[in-house]
Amino acid sequence: MIAHTESSAAAPSSLSDFDHQSGSLVERLLFNNRRLVVFICLMITLVLGWQASKLQLNASFEKTIPENHPYIQNYTANASQLSGLGNAVRIVVANPNGSILDAQYMETLQKLSDEVFLMPGVDRSRMKSLWTPSTRWVGVTEEGLEGGPVIPDRYDGGPESLQRLKTNILRSGQVGQLVGLDMRSSMIFVPLLTQDADGQPLQYGELSLQLEQLRSQYAGANVDIHITGFAKIVGDLIEGVRAVLLFFAIAVVIAAVMVFTFTRCIRSTGLVVCASLVAVVWQLGLLPLLGQSLDPYSILVPFLIFAIGMSHGAQKMNGIMQDVGRGMHKLLAARFTFRRLFLAGLTALLADAVGFAVLLSIDIQAIRELALAASVGVAVLIFTNLILLPILLSYTGVSASAAARSLRSEAAEQAGGSRLPLWRFLDLFTQRRFATIALVVAAVLAAGGYGVSRQLKIGDLDPGAPELRADSRYNRDVAYVNGSYGASSDVMAVMVATPDGACSDYETLNKLDALEWEVRQIDGVESTNSLSLLNRRVLTGLSEGSPLWYEFLPNQPMLNTVTAGAPRTGLYNDSCNLLTLYIYLRDHKADTLTRVTGAVEAFAATNDSAEVQFQLAAGSAGIEAATNSVVKEAWRQMLFLVYAVVSVLCFITFRSWRAVVVAVLPLVLTSLLAEALMVGLGLGVKVATLPVIALGVGIGVDYALYILSVTMARLRAGDNLSEAYYHSLLFTGKVVLLTGVTLAAGVITWVFSPIKFQADMGLLLAFMFLWNMLGALILVPALAHFLLKPSVKKSSVTQEAFAAQPATT
Repeated sequence: MIAHTESSAAAPSSLSDFDHQSGSLVERLLFNNRRLVVFICLMITLVLGWQASKLQLNASFEKTIPENHPYIQNYTANASQLSGLGNAVRIVVANPNGSILDAQYMETLQKLSDEVFLMPGVDRSRMKSLWTPSTRWVGVTEEGLEGGPVIPDRYDGGPESLQRLKTNILRSGQVGQLVGLDMRSSMIFVPLLTQDADGQPLQYGELSLQLEQLRSQYAGANVDIHITGFAKIVGDLIEGVRAVLLFFAIAVVIAAVMVFTFTRCIRSTGLVVCASLVAVVWQLGLLPLLGQSLDPYSILVPFLIFAIGMSHGAQKMNGIMQDVGRGMHKLLAARFTFRRLFLAGLTALLADAVGFAVLLSIDIQAIRELALAASVGVAVLIFTNLILLPILLSYTGVSASAAARSLRSEAAEQAGGSRLPLWRFLDLFTQRRFATIALVVAAVLAAGGYGVSRQLKIGDLDPGAPELRADSRYNRDVAYVNGSYGASSDVMAVMVATPDGACSDYETLNKLDALEWEVRQIDGVESTNSLSLLNRRVLTGLSEGSPLWYEFLPNQPMLNTVTAGAPRTGLYNDSCNLLTLYIYLRDHKADTLTRVTGAVEAFAATNDSAEVQFQLAAGSAGIEAATNSVVKEAWRQMLFLVYAVVSVLCFITFRSWRAVVVAVLPLVLTSLLAEALMVGLGLGVKVATLPVIALGVGIGVDYALYILSVTMARLRAGDNLSEAYYHSLLFTGKVVLLTGVTLAAGVITWVFSPIKFQADMGLLLAFMFLWNMLGALILVPALAHFLLKPSVKKSSVTQEAFAAQPATT
């Protein structure tokens, strides 16, 4: 409810008339000990600035996957027995002048393979290329089944050795896997460890740089090199962080210029920008102390903290500027602005922090760390922008001309002039006719947005790496690999658990063969590989290659013979209690993954038994399917929790369910339209985009809270809605307009970033900033017309007395 303290008298304008023991305990502790507060903040800034220098930018494959999902648990339980189905890099070495059956090409491939083998973080026991001993062939000769390494004994690069190499390659079954379909390229398959030899987490930025150095060293007239894999994506994103820092700097400059244009006061503009940057320094400095690092997906968090800080800082600056313009001493102006806006700002920041903290419920470590970083940053803003900034302004004050300019509209109206055209236009929405039109238009937009948002997909919608530009080096490499190998590098593996030594039983392999046949019929599946398929091929080979024998026969001795002589390609493990069905996909789009996992789960439900279980999923596509599943489940749950928390905090602040509806409904409209925009941009809901949807709600509530707090204070003082809303525009509304446009202008520059992820997020955030601003300026008064009513008795609150009292208690 409104506190009517000092409501009948004007606020004191001089220090001699002011009671320094007035105000809340928090206010007295802070403003009566200003020097100590500034000194403490300075020391914290120096310490955390030094800590921020230790902050590392890195990523982890394991942090982007849901550890507790059944697919991931199945994979983790069998990871040591699976061959290269986790985090891996693929290096494709192409001969632009002919086939790989060239002595110079093979020499280059050998040198490159040897250098990659010695790189830190490489799982050397599972690395594969034509030159690794584990790459073998198997064939049928007059003496039965024979085999050996693909590189023939006593290879010397001569014509005879190259002919034997060609024969071995064709017999190895590696065409389309380690060797291109056109025999013009071969692949070095590089599984990665989570830690290097020193036990330190793998540094993806350094690994990517080493790969680029190898590319520069060996690529030329002899070979072309194409590199794909999670590590390379992250490496390219980390490399693009320089662009992120550049655009961050541009956003800071834009914000400073627009705030200065609004205030024409260098000292207050500089303090607002500096306080917001101090918050960023504190946040970055706290992360190493918490054992955290930044990754390419959370690199946007510092800008969000700066954006939120600018929003709150501009409100404090504007309040102090107006009070000084009314003749109030700068210290009193700072105290009264703190008193008037602290609770609204605190509520908004708590809503932001708790909204971010909701992301901690998602079972993906990368999102949890982003949520922690954002929550820490918002908590820091309470000290830097709600406390430190007013105290600093109490020392510096604002320029007299800027203070007078801030009251120009109010003074003109009191002198008999008319309100500014923009204020007159916005005031129309306090009237029934225009309020009705606004709500009808909002309802139509919400319905349309909801209809379009139903088409929003989970996961990636494009081949390659959607985080990067379609014409980026990485995505060009992906396109080459997909075209040359007849399938993408997206592999899903089904694990078939059996009793020890029973992996070659006919009943088990027959079920595996049936599943493999079903999976091959699914749109998006390019090919498969399994022990049952190997049996078909070997039986055909033993029958002079006749396709009539391409059948899976119930002959247990033959199955045992083929299994015993099978090359160690990961089709089954050493204990013969785990089979692997490899499914090579055309892409990793969400629809493709859903079709495949649905078919496998349906098959498993029918064919699982006590002895044999079909388990999903390993491989890059299997892990992404698990991630999509968690994101899909968390998406709506996260939004529900965010809105629930925001609603509770608004109710605690305003003690009115009607005010909660007025504050929250504009946010709902923005969320629906933002999801519709994602559909239009071709973005899916995934690890990279899921947090942004939640962040838009937390940031947007700031605008509504500042406008609503002043509006309700004036309504409870007896003003009609038009008068109350006009006063809110003078106190906080024009700053809401300023910050909305400023922040949107800052992030819209990201569309020029070389990183598509950053460009998309910039467009999405700019949209949210603008729509949340419009919702606060148009929908709040429109909803208030139908839901909020003024007090019956008109109080005698003067403009000066209102400036001195808190909006709510």
